[in-house]
Amino acid sequence: MTWQVNRRAFLQVSAAGAAHLLIGPNARALDLNSRLRLAAVGTGNKGQDDLLNVAASPRVEVVALCDVDQSQSHFGWAAEKYSRAARYADFRRLLDEAATFDAVTVSTTDHMHAPIAVAAMQLGKHVFCQKPLTHTVNEARRMREVAKQNRIVTQMGNQIQSHPAYRTAVKLVHDGAIGKVRAVHSWQSGGMDWLPKNSHPTDSDPIPKTLDWDSWLGVAPERPYKSNLYHPKNWRGWQDFGAGQLGDFGCHILDPVFMALELTAPTTIEAEAPAIDDQIWSPKSTVSYEFPGTPRTAGEVLPVTWYDGAGHKPNREGLGVPDEYDLPHAGSVLVGEQGTMVIPHWSMPQLFPEDKFREYKMPEVGEVNHYTSWADACLGDGKTTSHFGYAGPLAEAVLLGVIAIRFPKEQLQWDTRRGEFTHHADATARLTKEYRRGWPNPVG
Repeated sequence: MTWQVNRRAFLQVSAAGAAHLLIGPNARALDLNSRLRLAAVGTGNKGQDDLLNVAASPRVEVVALCDVDQSQSHFGWAAEKYSRAARYADFRRLLDEAATFDAVTVSTTDHMHAPIAVAAMQLGKHVFCQKPLTHTVNEARRMREVAKQNRIVTQMGNQIQSHPAYRTAVKLVHDGAIGKVRAVHSWQSGGMDWLPKNSHPTDSDPIPKTLDWDSWLGVAPERPYKSNLYHPKNWRGWQDFGAGQLGDFGCHILDPVFMALELTAPTTIEAEAPAIDDQIWSPKSTVSYEFPGTPRTAGEVLPVTWYDGAGHKPNREGLGVPDEYDLPHAGSVLVGEQGTMVIPHWSMPQLFPEDKFREYKMPEVGEVNHYTSWADACLGDGKTTSHFGYAGPLAEAVLLGVIAIRFPKEQLQWDTRRGEFTHHADATARLTKEYRRGWPNPVG
């Protein structure tokens, strides 16, 4: 079958045996008594973690593996562990065999999330996709649209959402522990070791025999290979491949904020950041959002401020935390009318003032397995919480902040209904990007 993402291709796959997918409670799901045939796209780094965690379910059978890097740390270990799985270097060849699998994990560089995930969903495949879900705002909207149209079971890889720490934070807000929330401050104060020092390298290196460099570039503009500058870990600092520190951590740290306060789309975004070129991201930024108020916030507008960069945290004034309290390395502070909650990244929330909450009984929420719950939902058992209907708007808000970093000290007015910035054509142009000729365009 010639690989193409359209109705004809979907009908061909259905005729080949995928019609059994067309059932389920909240999406098209498999029969409860069947096994989920899984294809993994991206098996190195975070892809290894995603694959092992999903495959830990006894209801999952790994039937296909795909990675552009055939080295031991990427494709090699997976081929050894899942020796009966079909093997691919190009996701397009994997999709040519769509009748052989039911679901896909997409654990690649950010810039390839949407091209792979949209193509898979259009062929009727359930998708687990790493954060920040997409590389552009328009891709995030397209992902949500295609998932809904095709009734796909989806999950974004912001797995801390299912950890007791974040679940407890959400429950505390919903229980009214700190009252209605007046302001939010969120941050990641770590250094960015992956941020390149030179944005315009002039030389190149031989491409390793184990790496399909053209497929690694995928939809991004062509450029020469340079050892350790892009692959395997430093791609996040490059605008063509990643979304910087906000893109990396925003869908984690802002997640309990969105879920607890039931936020929608921001109305304004303004960033303070050093001027950047067209290649690499900023080493430090402050991004100020304004969101419409919700029943869980104190006013008609909620300010949410993001901080990143080495040692960059919010000013302590007005946070409602003791002078001797050290703000965590990363996390959020929710300032409420009746108290303050600190949500450290990966740790249980803390309530202030301490005297008031000393005897407060913390709710018991338990833990959900973010990975196997997606597999279960694909089989018609339960629902996912970071489905693209939720994760798409969260990723969109994060990526709007990434756009604002390109236009420092300019307040961008966001019209979510029209999907454009008001009176700012340059910022609106950044909602999408050009895709390299010969590669799928997920939004067009």
